[in-house]
Amino acid sequence: MVPSYPARPNLFARRSRQIVASELLSLYCCDLGSGPLFPPTVQLGDLLVKTLSICLALAYSLLSLVPANAQEKPKPVRMGCGLMTFDTVPGWGLRPDGKSAIGPCHGSVVIDKAGNIYTSAAAGVFVFSPEGKVVQSYLGNDYSNIHDMEIRDEAGTEFIYGARNANAEGIKFNARSGEIVLHLGFPKESGLNLDKFNPTAIAVASNGDIFLSDGYASNHIFKFDKTGKYLMHFGKKGNGEKEFNTAHGMTLDTRYTPARLLICDRNHQPKGRLLHYSLEGEFIEEVITGLGMPTSAAVQGDYVSVPDLQGRVVILDKTNTIMAVLGHNPDPAKGGNYNIPQEQWVEGVFSGTHGSNWDKDGNLYVQDWNVSGRIMKLARVK
Repeated sequence: MVPSYPARPNLFARRSRQIVASELLSLYCCDLGSGPLFPPTVQLGDLLVKTLSICLALAYSLLSLVPANAQEKPKPVRMGCGLMTFDTVPGWGLRPDGKSAIGPCHGSVVIDKAGNIYTSAAAGVFVFSPEGKVVQSYLGNDYSNIHDMEIRDEAGTEFIYGARNANAEGIKFNARSGEIVLHLGFPKESGLNLDKFNPTAIAVASNGDIFLSDGYASNHIFKFDKTGKYLMHFGKKGNGEKEFNTAHGMTLDTRYTPARLLICDRNHQPKGRLLHYSLEGEFIEEVITGLGMPTSAAVQGDYVSVPDLQGRVVILDKTNTIMAVLGHNPDPAKGGNYNIPQEQWVEGVFSGTHGSNWDKDGNLYVQDWNVSGRIMKLARVK
């Protein structure tokens, strides 16, 4: 379906309506401003008709001053194809006044067992109900700038693992209480002498081992045990087959047995790609190339959603064949652009697609890297 763009206001018509209302009001004031309240030349019925006409004209004039995007609620936009067909849910995640609830964002999306949606932004982590209302938030310096998240059930308690690139650490916190139970800083035991440590992605194995990618700096991937003890590291920066040119995103790929790491090599040249590595840090294969700038990956069943920073989400099946492309932005000036304010958002068109995740019903939640803070729901069409 072709995205619906907001109509441009008819400024000439707006101005004409304002003039008509002004002239009617002037006539009315002149009639009431001279002589008795109901002069002989003015019948009561005529006055009531004139009053009603003026009220309607004033209301029409005031309505014309309301921006077009406030008058017209966007309609759902259908995207994708076949099994992977979705409708956008206009207004999902916005405050009652229609503004973004999260503010500037450069983060991720995860979903708990109850179906609540967590998304990270500069201010912290916001928790939405499936209906798009904020029900909880974890704000402040301890939760700010979480670039990537994973959620995991551990003996009945859900924990969120986060990579904080601007704060040079990984963290683990209780999804219900917000209590931080683990910090992962740069492991000096690695023997590396790094100028910077800027983690961009985090993944957790079934046994609790934690993988933290230094995607904005050395491009090493560090492995820790569940207590935070350093175990090993692998990978390095470069553009070779077994190197990373910005290991930006990472998840545990459970589409295969045994599970493996699926790594988004965002800036690989000439195009971004996905790679498989074993949990022991061994290169397995180059999964797919030509994906633009893949930022992250989220697996559900046999499918994986891969946001592309240039403004789209690609869905792959277990053979890593492209099943659908969602929200493609045809404007190169706006695809991959952080500075698209909310008033310029277009329903069904993404700008800096950064994070995504699935709920139990197969709906997708997508976050744009965005100055105003954009989180969207894509409802699966059954």
